[in-house]
Amino acid sequence: MKVLELEGVEKRFGPTVALDGVGLELQKGRVHALVGENGAGKSTLVKILAGEYGPDRGKMLLEGRPYSPNSFLEARRRGVVLIHQEPTLCPHLTVAQNLSLGQEPSRWGWLDLVEEEDRVEKALALFDHPEVTARKRIDELAISARQIVDICRVLALPAQVVLMDEPTSALQQSDVDRLFELIRELAASGKSVLYISHFLEEVREIADTVTVLRDGRDVLEGPLSDMDDSRLITAMVGRPVENLFPSRTSTGSQSEAALEIHDLRHPPWVRSADLRIHPGEILGIAGLAGSGRTALARVLFGLEKAETGRMRLGGVDYDLGRPQPARRIAAGLGYLSEDRGGEGLALALPVADNMTMTNLGAISKAGWLDLRRQHSATEKWIRELRVRASSPGQTVKTLSGGNQQKVALGRLLHQDARVLILDEPTRGVDIGSKVEIYRAIAALVESGKSVLLISSYLPELFGLCDRLAVMSQGRLSTARPVSEWTPESVLETALSLEPLSANLDLESA
Repeated sequence: MKVLELEGVEKRFGPTVALDGVGLELQKGRVHALVGENGAGKSTLVKILAGEYGPDRGKMLLEGRPYSPNSFLEARRRGVVLIHQEPTLCPHLTVAQNLSLGQEPSRWGWLDLVEEEDRVEKALALFDHPEVTARKRIDELAISARQIVDICRVLALPAQVVLMDEPTSALQQSDVDRLFELIRELAASGKSVLYISHFLEEVREIADTVTVLRDGRDVLEGPLSDMDDSRLITAMVGRPVENLFPSRTSTGSQSEAALEIHDLRHPPWVRSADLRIHPGEILGIAGLAGSGRTALARVLFGLEKAETGRMRLGGVDYDLGRPQPARRIAAGLGYLSEDRGGEGLALALPVADNMTMTNLGAISKAGWLDLRRQHSATEKWIRELRVRASSPGQTVKTLSGGNQQKVALGRLLHQDARVLILDEPTRGVDIGSKVEIYRAIAALVESGKSVLLISSYLPELFGLCDRLAVMSQGRLSTARPVSEWTPESVLETALSLEPLSANLDLESA
């Protein structure tokens, strides 16, 4: 039985065509995957279905009746809800307040605290996360925990159609497994799920059918069982992709280390960390969410203060007890945050400002910003990274997630950083864009630069890195050549140490 039908849906944003006649059918009790490159129109489509945008043209039917919501609230009333790629929560409010926002239970005009507490308890029970409590503020939670709260908030709503836009991008594997259980339960109860993901292994595990979007058009649709990965990838990018990871000959120079740290401690998140990375080397750091990887990166970049530790960067010693990001940037250290929207980019500013802000000297003249130089430099990185932007003046928030990530990477390239700390550099990025980012990383190390790659995606670590270390409950293992690791040994190491205090939930992956 068809629950949702789309025919000829179009959407433009000025001269940009986001959707160009898309059609789609969603069956009752089925999981339908929506895949495609960043900028293909996937998020635009689900936002139209959720009531954030209205289509310019086309027909939409929900349970056989015309459907054209003009707000999230109207879509919710019709039984359609959306889990966004980035958590849509109020950071200054508590978990309970966010879970109840817009649907607060009341009695005689007063907030019914007993019913609210019961609702919150049931919602949080969907995932087993004791550290996510009703009274904790959202800004005290890690990215992964915020995503859990957002998922719980949406799944607690009564709905017939659940739209999921990259819901696992910030989750660790155990939470992904639990989400998939919940999706199967939704389908078994007769509800329908439209699921967006860049991970084909996820799509194959959870979905029954698939629609591929490319350049705003549906180019392939049908049962997943009838399509192999190569066919899906070719439909997504418009060409065959033979090698996801670039071939590399460089394994790092054994000369003086580009970056070296000793006895770094930043309790409770980092208990012990020592590492050494050479010019022309990619050193990977694996680990579960909450293991301390991001805290380690933030200390190295000078965003947080370490209790103890020494760092040597470019032959100069730095005190890790003195947070000084400006000095780190001047010394050639670049940092790509996992929190792209919160701190990785200035979303309200144009692409040009975001790409050049950490190296204004390269585009200035006599102390004044040279807009022509800025424009030219930005166009260069747009071309090299294949950013889908209409111009350097386009506002970053209007770009797709993957193109935003390319802008953030372009900033480090313009900065000409000699050592790059990349925290989840391909999170929320499509396969075609991943290939381009991987090639850019490989080109960096071939030119003698160094990359510290933090990732939750093991194929990425095994496909790119020369050496690999594992973070486990605040302790960093000895780095060994990738050939000496297996996915099983990485997981075994990640689970091998005793847990930290309950305060660890403040840290992300």
